Amino acid sequence: MRFWWALVRAAVLLTVLATAPPFLAELSASPAHAAPRGSADFGWPLTPTPAVVKGFDPPGERWLPGHRGVDLAAPAGAVVRAAGRGVINFAGTVGGKPVVSIRHSDGLLTTYEPVTASIRSGQPVNRGAPIGTLVAGHAGCSTPCLHWGARRGAGASAVYFDPLALLGQIQVRLKPIAPEDHGEPQED
Repeated sequence: MRFWWALVRAAVLLTVLATAPPFLAELSASPAHAAPRGSADFGWPLTPTPAVVKGFDPPGERWLPGHRGVDLAAPAGAVVRAAGRGVINFAGTVGGKPVVSIRHSDGLLTTYEPVTASIRSGQPVNRGAPIGTLVAGHAGCSTPCLHWGARRGAGASAVYFDPLALLGQIQVRLKPIAPEDHGEPQED
């Protein structure tokens, strides 16, 4: 019986190794799907370093509700800063909320709300440059907070990322499928 399971595992492993590299090469070659990586190019949009009130919680499917960013604690009136160098993509109101977005050179778009802009669309900004002031009223927080998002693409092709990844704050942890799974099949 153990020989059979070893044979099945080897076949599955060979199938994965044979089909995964082209798929992974497609993803890594496409900037629209490349996850942002922490670097010195990005920093916190608030000073001092804020507490994360609510973390990134993407939906299981793109059309479902979810939390496509992080909420950072800060008082109303706090100066909000560009997390990285780029060009102001949008500075205005969306759905009655003041929003600022920055397009970065690699195609990443970072978003900041609710923020009353102190800059104009098309204006270049450097990392740490003031882009506006935080106003109270983000629905996800009981006290004033900044909703900070990051995405590549737009509309139906938009892919959202945890903006904390820009800061190197995300750690990937692998979990076993089941606690009793130790690599050997269970016999009844």
